[in-house]
Amino acid sequence: MSLVVLAGAAKAGSALSGAALDAAVAALPPEGRVARAWAVLGTVLDPEVPALSVRDLGIVREVITPDGAPDSVLEIVLTPTYSGCPATEVIEQDCLLAINAAGLGPAKVTLRRAPAWTTDWISEAGKSKLSAYGIAPPGPVDLSVGVPMRIVRRGADRNPPVVACPRCASLQTEQLSAFGATACKSLYRCLACREPFEYFKPI
Repeated sequence: MSLVVLAGAAKAGSALSGAALDAAVAALPPEGRVARAWAVLGTVLDPEVPALSVRDLGIVREVITPDGAPDSVLEIVLTPTYSGCPATEVIEQDCLLAINAAGLGPAKVTLRRAPAWTTDWISEAGKSKLSAYGIAPPGPVDLSVGVPMRIVRRGADRNPPVVACPRCASLQTEQLSAFGATACKSLYRCLACREPFEYFKPI
């Protein structure tokens, strides 16, 4: 799958899942500037969940060289996890620093907010890293029905999802709070191993 296809998917208002995007990147010539940039971006860690790179998280949507010119400005297209994310500026700077340090500049960052980021864009490797880090990874999202964003009062979430413990894999877990360290995660406790853990909510 070429980068032309990736750009076409974004313009059509759709987006590739984490697995599909990884497959498209793997098909690029490994010696090319774009493929090397993707590899470098795979080393830029997310400031809020440092177990994942920004590429694992699915924030990086495209890497573009206009007309394929070797000396052109490399464009890195990012989609923030949500519009008000306080880490967005740090991520932009970290991506540019890494690209320039690798000798792949000049580069610039473009933010694309539509289609909105979804946890379905997290790569399979990223989900495995989340689990190893002690955060239960999100399940798939049914985008055909949408997922409402709402503020939940304490005790209002009467039917939290059953989440497997990332440490012992037990399904005997309970939700302690609808929110964890960040709004995108909720706090759980395993009743088998007694360890607390966070669950990355599917959105």
